[in-house]
Amino acid sequence: MVATSQRYAELHPGVRIDWHIRSLQAFADQSIAELSQHYDLLVIDHPSIGEAAEHGLFLPLDQHLPDDYLQDQAANSVGASHRSYHVAGHQWALATDAATPVSAARPDVLARAGHRVPETWDELLELARAGLVAFAGLKLDCLMLWYALCINEGEEPFLRPQGIVAQDIGAAALQDVRALVQACGTDCMLRNPIANYEQMTSGDTFGYSPFSYGYSNYARPSYVRTPLQFGGLVQRKGRRMTSTLGGAGLAISSRCAHIELAADYARFAASEPVQRGLYTESGGQPGHRAAWLDDETNRLTGNFFRNTLQTLDESYLRPRYAGYIEFQERAPAVLQRCMQGEATVKQTLQELDRLDREVRRSRVDERHTSTAA
Repeated sequence: MVATSQRYAELHPGVRIDWHIRSLQAFADQSIAELSQHYDLLVIDHPSIGEAAEHGLFLPLDQHLPDDYLQDQAANSVGASHRSYHVAGHQWALATDAATPVSAARPDVLARAGHRVPETWDELLELARAGLVAFAGLKLDCLMLWYALCINEGEEPFLRPQGIVAQDIGAAALQDVRALVQACGTDCMLRNPIANYEQMTSGDTFGYSPFSYGYSNYARPSYVRTPLQFGGLVQRKGRRMTSTLGGAGLAISSRCAHIELAADYARFAASEPVQRGLYTESGGQPGHRAAWLDDETNRLTGNFFRNTLQTLDESYLRPRYAGYIEFQERAPAVLQRCMQGEATVKQTLQELDRLDREVRRSRVDERHTSTAA
């Protein structure tokens, strides 16, 4: 984003765009209501888009960008990335970044240990028990994996009128999250994907990561000592696993004082030529599909983009209702207690369902109170 801003400023003398950086954790849970009060442009996570739409935090980009441009963005979306920022009839952000949990391997480490890249869940657990698997088991990542395992069990979360998923499906998925954590060792619960990849590329202990959000930089010889080979996910119960869509979108605050300029920059940053060229060359992981199919972007990254595109296309789109982000902030702690043996599977599922009901009910009560006022 800094590189695209610099180039935009060079093309538009007198314009300056300053970016302030926040942590990966803050990206996931920092209040966008607060951020939108202080910044014109924001890079945001799609689960918060329902909140933004309900409170008018961002500008509806369909009112400020040409229809043919947005149609191109939709046609060239990586998975549901573009659609993930569309709620309540409006497009609230442009998908400048696409990501989902994928696999990453160090074939040299696996070969020295007499193993190969696993193809099934059972092979993954065997490899983990051999001490060769680096799992990003931070509590939020465990929640994302639980969603994916529920889908593999046969039910997408949050579609029921009551309860997140059927109890037997939720229990089987949760038991497998716990099995992976136990096989990898509980210290994995301290690592996010970046810490995971740092361990894999700077040392020679771990040979495989099964479900970490992909970062193409760790496939680039110019970035790390030993690049990783990224790919799809293992099969479980005879089916290829699904992952949980991440990525990032570029939004414009409704308080922006330079709307026309901000919209023009957003259009520039998310355009195919910039995404395929400057954005990717500067270390970005583009949201435009043309960049994922481009020969040069794949040459730079050891085919990271081609090798993971199918996983992106099949990934699960999380709920985006106003209030979901509160559930996502609080639910990981519930899962963590289960991973640490402080709560049973049954207690954990009951607590997750209770939390979901509480969040939804509080939003309804808030709307009724606002209407009455």
